[in-house]
Amino acid sequence: MVLDEADEMLKMGFIEDIESIIRELPTERQTLLFSATVPKEIKRIADHFMKNPVSVHVEAKEMTADLIDQYYTRCKDYEKFDLLTQFIDVQNPDLSIVFARTKRRVDEVARGLIERGYSAEGIHGDLSQEKRLGVLRNFKNGKLDILVATDVAARGLDITGVTHVYNFDIPQDPESYVHRIGRTGRAGKEGMSVTFVTGNEMSYLRTIENLTKKPITALRPPTPQEAFRGQLSNVVEQVKELTDVDDTDKYQAAVNYLSEHYTEDQIAIALIRSLVKDPSDVKVEITPERPLPNRGGNGQKRNYNRNRSGNRNGNRSGGERSGGGDRKGGYKGNNKDKNRNSYDRKKSGGQGGGKPSKGKSAEFKIR
Repeated sequence: MVLDEADEMLKMGFIEDIESIIRELPTERQTLLFSATVPKEIKRIADHFMKNPVSVHVEAKEMTADLIDQYYTRCKDYEKFDLLTQFIDVQNPDLSIVFARTKRRVDEVARGLIERGYSAEGIHGDLSQEKRLGVLRNFKNGKLDILVATDVAARGLDITGVTHVYNFDIPQDPESYVHRIGRTGRAGKEGMSVTFVTGNEMSYLRTIENLTKKPITALRPPTPQEAFRGQLSNVVEQVKELTDVDDTDKYQAAVNYLSEHYTEDQIAIALIRSLVKDPSDVKVEITPERPLPNRGGNGQKRNYNRNRSGNRNGNRSGGERSGGGDRKGGYKGNNKDKNRNSYDRKKSGGQGGGKPSKGKSAEFKIR
């Protein structure tokens, strides 16, 4: 018998189910139990259902990889979605995961991203296994740029190439934060995480820092103007790809008509406008979530631990709440240019959101 992610199973309220399954198994067996933490309930299972168990502890000086640059942005809850899209426009991640606290939040954020033209889709516990696997398959294959997920749905994901993790909601459990940002910075590659924090959640951020033994740097969010310039840089790369066409004859009649009735500038502007998504044109409203309890002081870690166990409805740390329906994916051109111009992190002394320049650079520069 193999019980993996045992601590997560307990947080989801499955202790009785685990015990009932174990009672039905043969007494002569090999039992393996894996857990990131060892709360009293896990130790009780080991002592009661295992014979002379041997414990293997793997410890590290730091719980997070040095290759992950960790940032936070302080904001109001209603500002999060627009800030998320601004970060995406400026940082232009190859693959990114957005973590939200509840199922409803996942559905609304994924739908909002799709409405603004991003290639995104969400997963959570209310989706069928077939649907979740399909979404993950598209994400791994690069057919999706952005995966929106709850902690439970994304648990144990091993997807290479994730460059950015966005914590739309800060997790109530600090160890969930470690698992979240661990989706990037894998296989020796660099990664970045950005956490959106409301004013009363700053104590949770400090507890995470105490756990990881690594400071999380404050990050100035991009301005709408910087996000717009980021979109324009992306559009230039998209147009480069669109102009790489072999069979041009079938388009010649339309080209001749447009050339006779419009100037080159008019055609170019029309193309750019069709590719750039103005947030003011697509209003997205995300249902407000009740903020995490405002706790601080020396009892912070103790309060975290107290919230690690919960009932089966998902109202707990690391769980899922208020589920939603299924969503269809959208499309946004996959521009992988890392030149973020004036918003490059190295140029702005850590205040900007971009990654260091990599790969090919656009000949066209946005000033």
